[in-house]
Amino acid sequence: MNYIVVDVECTCWQVRPQGMQQEIIEIGAVMLDDYGDEVERFSSFVKPVCHPLLSPYCIELTNIKQQQVNTAKTFDIVIEQFIDWIGVGYESYVLLSWGDFDRFIFEENCRLINRDTTWLKPHKDLKAQYQRMRRIRQNTGLATALENEQLVFIGEQHRALTDALNTARLFNKFLGNWDL
Repeated sequence: MNYIVVDVECTCWQVRPQGMQQEIIEIGAVMLDDYGDEVERFSSFVKPVCHPLLSPYCIELTNIKQQQVNTAKTFDIVIEQFIDWIGVGYESYVLLSWGDFDRFIFEENCRLINRDTTWLKPHKDLKAQYQRMRRIRQNTGLATALENEQLVFIGEQHRALTDALNTARLFNKFLGNWDL
């Protein structure tokens, strides 16, 4: 069984303009084996097509530059690379993310390109499980959860790969306690 700890960054606005669809602009993931050891990493920018210009808010939040997404491949290409990397159809896996947003936005973006979403079925929301384990009622961000566990956030927040790697650290701290 491979554990795929994934995080995405999307187009965003301080206040979303009416009719603006969020598009994935970065996918980051780390593949862990049964023992929680890192097998490999996936990281890719994604070129948005519905609304190709990043908002100033999005650039400030993610530190992703317009040029980085301009030169990236579009979602239809990157998602196939990501699914191949996971080993869908060949390897047993479960997708893990901090919250349910990542699964939701993958579904939404796949629908935009008429892409099947069954590959998303083995998904678990680690944030919800963590909050139940720790009996926390309020919404807990990744950085706060790490701090609660005396783990320092490593890298830049709101970047897909670093968020995935930090989520994997939290996952490993409780390896064997998750409902997978």
